Amino acid sequence: MVSPVRPPAGRRLREWGTPFPAAGTPSRWPPRDGPAAVITGMGSAFPAPVDQRAVWDGAFSQHYNGSRIAQRIFLNSGVETRHGVVDPRVEDVSRWSTGTRMIRYITEAVPLGARAAKAALDDAGLAPTEVGLFAVVSCTGYATPGLDIILARDLGLPADVRRLLIGHMGCYGAIPGMGAAADFVRARRRPALLLCVELPSLHVQPPGPDDARGRPDLEQVVAHALFGDAAAAIVLRPDADDGLEVLDTTAATAPATEDLMTWYVTDTGFRMGLSSKVPDVLADHVEPATRSLLDPFGLDRDDVRAWAVHPGGPRIVDVVQERLGLEPADTAVTRSVLADRGNCSSATVLLVLDGLRRRGLAAGDRLVAMAFGPGLTLCMALLRDR
Repeated sequence: MVSPVRPPAGRRLREWGTPFPAAGTPSRWPPRDGPAAVITGMGSAFPAPVDQRAVWDGAFSQHYNGSRIAQRIFLNSGVETRHGVVDPRVEDVSRWSTGTRMIRYITEAVPLGARAAKAALDDAGLAPTEVGLFAVVSCTGYATPGLDIILARDLGLPADVRRLLIGHMGCYGAIPGMGAAADFVRARRRPALLLCVELPSLHVQPPGPDDARGRPDLEQVVAHALFGDAAAAIVLRPDADDGLEVLDTTAATAPATEDLMTWYVTDTGFRMGLSSKVPDVLADHVEPATRSLLDPFGLDRDDVRAWAVHPGGPRIVDVVQERLGLEPADTAVTRSVLADRGNCSSATVLLVLDGLRRRGLAAGDRLVAMAFGPGLTLCMALLRDR
């Protein structure tokens, strides 16, 4: 594998800037008065489910030569059921070429994405011909013509629809996608459709040699234990009376942490690098990043009614809960999504958001959505129920 080009260590702080402004000195202010961008519809779609224990016993136990540490990681990942366009008990994709995986990606992602997008449009009561912007987020596959073009055709979107493809941002991709869609809705006063489609089941890696202690590559074990496939979509409309208004979105990148979470394109699919230090870095930064989101609105954590935390893994959820002083009930939907679906990359935070909506919100309730990914980057959104 070719190592990525990185700036010299001494330049990193200057190039990235200071990512977390001190409390009371926000780097931006709430949007000016004008059209509100409101989430009025949500939809999701999943491939066939597979039980976590069954996929260990039927596939990954052999993949990792019965490693007890791999088994421990697999069965203590917080995942009970997940979904995949590939069932590793039936198809071993670990030695497939990247080209073969990309062909399968388009074959599977198009119908899955169409189901989620149609569900969101139906939920919003919006005709496809009314969509002004179609944004697609994915980090697990690419092709041109891409999903944005193919699905715009299949969904019956208008010929003049603006299209935006957001690729390779990882698990936090839905938040900048939401921000771009909200900006379009405010500026153009037309609805937007945002779709996240992720198929990590296509990227199972070859087992590789054990380390000097006889252990498999633990970063790969964690990735294979956590990730599942899903598509999730939201519809945003200008000045809608009911729904979740997007007040603001933010992004903050911790300097000199880019090695901690990676997603490399290799000859055998996309290979994840996932350092055990990620929860520690997140522990240092999640509270000031949250403060930076809320301060411009004169809010603090007690003003937030619900938390859509991306379930990156049990330790990450624990860290966020501890550092923000949240109650177990605040992360219950997050942990439920992790248990029932796994970590579905960019789609996951939208699944949590939908779960919170279904659980019940009241007019005026504020909600914070957050997701984490390569960089190491924390992306957040502040929403308000109308």
